Formats: sequence, C-alpha cells, structure tokens
Amino acid sequence: MRRKTAPEITARKGQEPIVCLTAYDAPTAEILDEYCDLILVGDSVGMVVHGLTTTVGVTLDMMILHGQAVMRGSKSALVVVDLPFGYYEDSPERAFNSAARVMRETGCQAIKIESGTYAAETIAYLVERGIPVMSHVGLRPQSMNVLGGFRARGRNPKVAEEIVENAKAAADAGSFAVVVEGVSAELADKVTKAVSIPTIGIGASAGCDGQILVTPDMLGMFTRVPKFVKKYSDMQSIIRDSVENYANEVKNRSFPGPDNTYKFS
Repeated sequence: MRRKTAPEITARKGQEPIVCLTAYDAPTAEILDEYCDLILVGDSVGMVVHGLTTTVGVTLDMMILHGQAVMRGSKSALVVVDLPFGYYEDSPERAFNSAARVMRETGCQAIKIESGTYAAETIAYLVERGIPVMSHVGLRPQSMNVLGGFRARGRNPKVAEEIVENAKAAADAGSFAVVVEGVSAELADKVTKAVSIPTIGIGASAGCDGQILVTPDMLGMFTRVPKFVKKYSDMQSIIRDSVENYANEVKNRSFPGPDNTYKFS
C-alpha cells in the first residue's frame, strides 16, 4: 500500500477537506490510518502521554521513539513528526540535522515546525534539501512562555496581521501545509485565502482546508479539554468502568474463569 505524499496533500487545497489526527503509538496509528490523510506525531505527546505540563520539555529522542511506533502501525497516511523546542530554532543547519535524523530513524515523510517569519529561511533550507515541512502558526504551544499561556491568538489587529504574514512566509518558503491553531474563524478564513497551501485548523474555522485534533482529547481521555475540542467518546469512563470490573472480579476470584484458563486433559 502506497502512502500519501506531501505534494498530494498540497494538491487538496480548496478540495475535499483533509482529515488529520495525532498518534503516538502503533495500535492507535493502525486504527487512524483507515480514516486519516495525515497522522501527526505531535510534541503534544509530552503532555497527553508523559504528563508534562507543557511541550517545552519534549526531546528529539522522545519524538523519534513515538514516530517509529506510529510508522509501524500505519500504512497509507502521510506521517509527520514534530521537531520539539530547541532542536531547530537557532540555525537552518541545526534544523536540518534534527529533521534528517528524525526522517532517517523513523521513516516518516515530513516534519513540522512552529513558524514565525523568522522560520522562512529554515523552511526553505529544509525543503531545498529534500525535507517536506508543515508549518504551524497562531497559537504556538512551544512559545507559551512568551505568549503568556495557551490562549487564543489574534484579538489584537497587529497580532492578527502577523499571523497572516507568518503563514504567507511559510507558504512562500515551501511549506506543503500550515497548521492554524487557536484563532478566530474570521482570521482562520483570512489565512486560508491568503496562502496557496492547505490550512489545517485546530481551534480555527470549518473553512480551513483540513482539521486536526489531539486524539486523546477528542476520545475523551481527559476531563478538561480546550474549548475547541469536541469529545467524540468518553474513553475515561469506559476505561475506569472496565478496570473497576476487572478489579472486582480478581478480588472475588471470578477471574480468571473457565474460558480464560488452560486445560490439558
């Protein structure tokens, strides 16, 4: 089975919406693969899997480990791996070394970086050297210490215009798509019209060229989630009920029962 490619995602601009979700392990990736055009191994793994309070503490080794798992579980989706904080910002050369290592050790098809206009040189440098880049504008979690937390962006007209310019710079530099996070629907629509590449919304607008959510959020693994998340399930309750039933059956010795026990005579 052939995987989708970055140029194929770019060609979806203004066409059928692009379906994207995050994954961090092989079993989840296998399930998502049937429905998703793009699977992102996001640095959100630090918060939703490892219990960190922000994504700032995520390492390149963590991203590679989870990227390898997702590649084993998926077969047709384009797999994109985040470059974590501190592994690409200081120079295009540093970014290339980090991205090349991720692609070499995971087999993924692209990387993602959080992008301001400052990143245009890095994006162009990577693309010219054979590394497809998905950019990320608006609310940028790796910059939460500068931004003052996980807050929607673009209320100020100057900031809103900066977000549009960041997206345009990323597109002009060669990004194949851009994530637009935590902005008003009006601003997201403005970004979508301003760039020639697909916009992937998260807390943005249904008018974006695609949508992405953090999978554990949309499955209901956590009690509290961002405003823009729709819970499509209540996995927290399902898991809790299952574990409670298991614990009770162990205590009353009804598990393992005859169907769960080997007999050789």
